[in-house]
Amino acid sequence: MSEPAPWLSIIGMGEDGRDGLSAAARAALAGADVVIGPPRHLALAGPLTARVIEWPVPFADGIERLLALRGRRVAMLASGDPFWFGAGSSVAAHLLPHEWVAHPAPGTFALAAARLGWALQDCACLGLHAAPLSRLRPYLAPGARALVLLRDGAAVADLAAYLVATGFGETQLHVLEALGGPRERVRQVRADGFALADVAHPVAVGLAVAGDGLAMPVTAGRPDALFAADGQITKAPVRALTLAALAPRAGELLWDIGAGSGSIGIEWLLAHPANRAVAVEADPLRADRARANAMALGVDRLHVITGRAPACLPDGRPPDAVFIGGGLNPALLDALWACLPKGTRVVANAVTLESEALLAQWHAQAGGSLLRIELADATALGSRRGWKARYPLVQWSAVR
Repeated sequence: MSEPAPWLSIIGMGEDGRDGLSAAARAALAGADVVIGPPRHLALAGPLTARVIEWPVPFADGIERLLALRGRRVAMLASGDPFWFGAGSSVAAHLLPHEWVAHPAPGTFALAAARLGWALQDCACLGLHAAPLSRLRPYLAPGARALVLLRDGAAVADLAAYLVATGFGETQLHVLEALGGPRERVRQVRADGFALADVAHPVAVGLAVAGDGLAMPVTAGRPDALFAADGQITKAPVRALTLAALAPRAGELLWDIGAGSGSIGIEWLLAHPANRAVAVEADPLRADRARANAMALGVDRLHVITGRAPACLPDGRPPDAVFIGGGLNPALLDALWACLPKGTRVVANAVTLESEALLAQWHAQAGGSLLRIELADATALGSRRGWKARYPLVQWSAVR
């Protein structure tokens, strides 16, 4: 028995409106009983004979309203390619595969690359309609290129100010307004000289990054200077070794227990955009600092719990890896071993003799590897130089 025809058509609208739609998209629009979409897209669609519903703000409020139309012939209007920083995936997640069909139009990223002559695969593509500008931070390096979608014209001035504040004021901004339609306009200005007061919506910006700001390395063990801290931070060399032991893979979840400045969780998130991390920190000031560090370094998705483990271990999906950087004690390890699923990677760092003894005990009991890390820095020794040892550190890595 064949499945019923889709009741929902998700139609990507470009700035050229109905004229730019494919034949299939025009047919779906003409045959719809109900057309739902934002006011701008409804206007681009031209005269409509179907019942028209404006999609509410915030966007999530419209999902239930759309689902109530199940069984009708519905055309949902969205921007360009609805499945690239668009509404398509948010809607499709609530539907069965046979319930919907999509008719995408060229998206803003494709149009922007075509106007600028940039290779799209070499550009960072970010949707910052409702996201902080700091998500750009990992991509800011001289010579890099990025295409950014913004909520409105005023946000372009905010973007320019952010680039100046991070030391990349020399960045060339290609301001791309209403691409693909009769109102299309492309202008170029340096971030530190931005003075455009009439930027029209919808708007995208192409960034040719330049300046002497601190570019973030792409490997673990990023400079300590990137993290605000009160001294409670896993220093860069040890952080690199710790991330190597944690071995983040795409889409995995980390519990960072005793997070301090949040540096381990932040570097875990920077390893891949699909990664998730929950940080647990007993000190409220440090918890706030970890949140601020995550926001500043472009990974505002770090979830920080203020509390002491094991009393406040995260709920929900079990982690793929756990790092214990502070608050190491027998009760914590017992609780973790009781709740973690088999295959979970666990890494713990210890500096004190008491913590070292605990890790040695667990290494004998649960196996894994025990690593002693000793580092020394060159410092002045009279008129010459000598080595000044740091506190040695013991790292236990095991698989539950």
